[in-house]
Parts: sequence; C-alpha cells; structure tokens
Amino acid sequence: MSISNSFDYIIIGNGLAGFQLALALAEDSFFDGKQVALIDKSPKTKNDKTWSFWEEGKGKWDDIITKSWNESLFFSSKKQLTLNLNPYTYKTIHALDFYTEAKRILKAKTNFYFIVDDVLSLEDSSKTIVKTEFNSYSAHHVFDSRITEDYFSELNNYTKIIQHFKGIIIETETPSFNPEQFTMMDYRLKDGEQTTFTYVLPLSETTALVEFTYFTTTVVDEVTYDRFIKKYISEVLKIDNYSILETESGSIPMTNFPFENYSTKNITKIGTGGGWVKGSTGYSFKHTEKKVAIIIKNLKQSKKPSKGLFKQKYKFYDKIFLKVLEDENEKGEWIFEQFYDKNNIETMLRFLDEESTFIEELKIMKSLFSSAFIKAFFKTL
Repeated sequence: MSISNSFDYIIIGNGLAGFQLALALAEDSFFDGKQVALIDKSPKTKNDKTWSFWEEGKGKWDDIITKSWNESLFFSSKKQLTLNLNPYTYKTIHALDFYTEAKRILKAKTNFYFIVDDVLSLEDSSKTIVKTEFNSYSAHHVFDSRITEDYFSELNNYTKIIQHFKGIIIETETPSFNPEQFTMMDYRLKDGEQTTFTYVLPLSETTALVEFTYFTTTVVDEVTYDRFIKKYISEVLKIDNYSILETESGSIPMTNFPFENYSTKNITKIGTGGGWVKGSTGYSFKHTEKKVAIIIKNLKQSKKPSKGLFKQKYKFYDKIFLKVLEDENEKGEWIFEQFYDKNNIETMLRFLDEESTFIEELKIMKSLFSSAFIKAFFKTL
C-alpha cells in the first residue's frame, strides 16, 4: 500500500501513549474517515520494559496481562506490611505483548499507516510539517511523545527526580516465590542514605522480576544496579542458583516540569513528553488511559485536544513530595512507610489515581505531617 505524505493525525512515538491513542482512535467510528500515521524509528519488536498498574475488576487489557496479584508486601528497615488490595488488582504487562496486540489491531485498519523513520523536527503552522530522516509529512494535528530539549536545561528551577532502575527476570531450579504476592517496595537493602528499594514481581513459583530502583537526582553505573540485585537475591531471597531470562532498565522523570505548556493548537504533547507520568510515583499506564479518553472527547467536540488533561491540586501535591525528595532524599523510606501503614489501601490508591475526595487527601496529608513536608510546602508556594 502506498503511503501519502498528508494525514489528518500524525502520532510520533509508538510507545504506551502513542499506541493507546491510536487504539482509541481506531475503536471509535467517529474517526473512521481520518487518515492516521504512526511514526517511530523502531519497529517495536523487542520487550524493552514492563508496565504495571492497579484497577478495579476486569480491564480492557486483561487479555494480554502477564500476571496479576491481589496482595502486596511492603518492607521498611523497621517493619513488614501485608496489603490486601481489594477491590483493586495489581496487573503487569510485558511491553512486547502490548506492542504486538496494538500492531495487530491497527494493521487491520485501512486508515492507519506505520512509518519506520526518525523524526528530526516539527514545523508548527496551519498544517503541521513533520520532518524525518528520509521524508517529510503534513497533518492537521500532531501528537508528539518526545521530551522537549528544554527539560534537560540546567537553567530552569524545576524539581527533577529520576526514577532509574535495572531489573532481571530470573528462573530458579526449585520453587522460590509466592506467585500470589508481589513486593511493592523493600527498603531492607539500600544504597546509602538515599531512596532506593527493590521491587519483586513473582510470575510463578520459579520465575520473578527482581528490580533495584532509585528515586534520586542522579543516575548510577550499571554495575551498581547489578551489585544490589545480586546481593538482594542472595541475602534477602536466599537464592543461590538461578538463570537470567531477561533484563530491563529505564529512567523515568519524576518532576514538576510543565511539559503541558509545550502543547499548542496544532501539536499535543503526549506520554512522558506530555507530563503524563505521575510526578510522585512514576506510574503512567492508567493515567495514559484516562488522558487518551479526554483527548478523544475533545477531538469529537472540536476542542483543543489537551484541554482539561491535568488536575492542578494533584500537581501541587506531587510538587511538595518531589521537593522533599530533592532536599532530603533519605526521607523516601519514611514517606512510603507512612503512606502504606497509616492509610487505607483503597484510599491511597484512589489518591494516586487522582480520584480521591478532599477529606481523604487531608487524612493522607496528616499521615505525612513532618518538618520536611512543612518546609517543602512553603518552598513550593
């Protein structure tokens, strides 16, 4: 099939946001007559990450989830908590399964086109021009998932915590895991006085993802992740013999940088580049689903696609939390211990989903009341 150089919509980046948006356009008959191009330099044939999220009941992605859990463990250096997630279920999806399913659905649509190319620049005009390494394309509207270069400037005053990690999926010779429980955070092994923890997703009795994670302002060498992962498996999980099936690593911005300000009438920033990653947690899967639904509604009502994507009070809550981590990074363990120990899990997950009531928010704020939060509050005003 020959590809035109002119489209109604162009989506730059076939990641979580790009594919979720494309799938939402494809399943709504309102857009059947629209020509949509997806441009990415990668054909998305590798499992480059794992997405996890919580939701109530059956979800739209259940057919491709890798594993789900109804119970979680939390370990601080002082206590262990077992968290019953009811009515929520925690689910994980391998990125390759998501990519494969998205491509299967979209390739069956005659108005969707895949272009494997590297986007070099955008020209924002009445009909936006997308210049790539090998060609140029025009569209009435462009959805761009790339992070603006302004974010990386050292001249701005925004808080920039990086969630960076490495994980390995291991297989043991004998049953070593409880596949009914996952470990949300384990602070028993840390890299000095920093917010670092281990995350464990048991996929079966003999396989699990073991991931060492930092919430810090700087990254570390790969050998550092490897050292802590190896030590955790040996000293905490008490596993001596295992094989490594897969590895993954990543770096996710946790920030109050105003990505949303880079959306215009003709260009909407999406995904990480649009500020869709929740600043205080790094979670994005369900937030992406909600923001895509808003974009679809706006398009159908001829409104600016980015209208109403963010709730300002939650951005303020995240800003305070990030300021604490920036100023007193060692407080991370205490913060999350208070979160999980002092609050009803259903209330807390609603808060993180940005669906909580003001009374619930006050209770959560009370549980975190400390000099660190008081100082951060006044610094963010």
